[in-house]
Amino acid sequence: MHRRTLLGAAVASLAAPLAPLHAQPAADASGWPSQPLRIVVPFAAGGPTDIPARLLAEELGKELPQRPVVENRTGAGVVVGTDAVAKSAKDGNTVLYTTVAHSALRAMFARLPFDPLADLQPVALVGVIPMVLMANKDLPVNSLQELIALYKANPGKYDYGSAGNGSALHLAAELFLREAGGLKVNHVPYRGSAAAMPDLLAGTTSMMLDVANNTLPYVQRGDVKGLAVSSPKRIPQLPDVPTFAEGGLPKYEAYTWHMIMVPAGTPEPIQLAINRTVNRVLAKPDVQQRLGELALQVRTDSTPASATQWLQSETAKWEPIIRAAGIKPD
Repeated sequence: MHRRTLLGAAVASLAAPLAPLHAQPAADASGWPSQPLRIVVPFAAGGPTDIPARLLAEELGKELPQRPVVENRTGAGVVVGTDAVAKSAKDGNTVLYTTVAHSALRAMFARLPFDPLADLQPVALVGVIPMVLMANKDLPVNSLQELIALYKANPGKYDYGSAGNGSALHLAAELFLREAGGLKVNHVPYRGSAAAMPDLLAGTTSMMLDVANNTLPYVQRGDVKGLAVSSPKRIPQLPDVPTFAEGGLPKYEAYTWHMIMVPAGTPEPIQLAINRTVNRVLAKPDVQQRLGELALQVRTDSTPASATQWLQSETAKWEPIIRAAGIKPD
């Protein structure tokens, strides 16, 4: 009996080196990824797009054989970074993490080195972030309808700020002015919403739309008046701020959204592998909580087909706004 025990222990010790101490994530059956995943973010590091992109990259690193690398490629708005991905290898190892800015590219730029719809393929819609309409706290209004009435009575008297020409904030404001009856309010572009906020606080500009995660502290402290949120339902972080529909504009909806894209022509099995992995990560409760703190409403059921449909719909929505307002890039 003692001999059999020793023999069994010896066999076990010989087999032990064959089993890894910690199971490592494996590549998908499609072979993706075949090298470290490169996530190109065409926005500056530390901004409202970069932060959730890095959070997602961190979580993807737990699912993939190698840690993803986030690369910020800025220039000409989102053109430089987007072009880099459009011209990259069609192997799924380089992806674009982009926003609603992508749907504005064709209308904004007379010439592009790529076609935003034909040269890039959406593979996953990460989620959407509602916007909040903020007014200077000393402006004599306390509701969306009062703001509209003030602008109607004083065409061209007031200014509004945005994060720059053609930014999601600019487009959302122009849509609001059109939906409210063609209000005449002067646009003042800034280089980012952080640069625009001091003038809103000082009253130099009268109002601004911004993504919810940027507006929360200002509205919650009472530094500005939160008049409307752009989603169909109120957001948990600002339960007292009504929706645009509640304020009398039932058709108004505007978001920034986050999407992952690959070069067109990337094999379908690789597209589906990326989609499955991203959806699996986004379905984790802790990931949803962390992204929810950034006011990002996560989508866990998108497909390449549904993400493509979303992009086409958003492009059809924003291009007429851009052309009608004569919006040009800075």
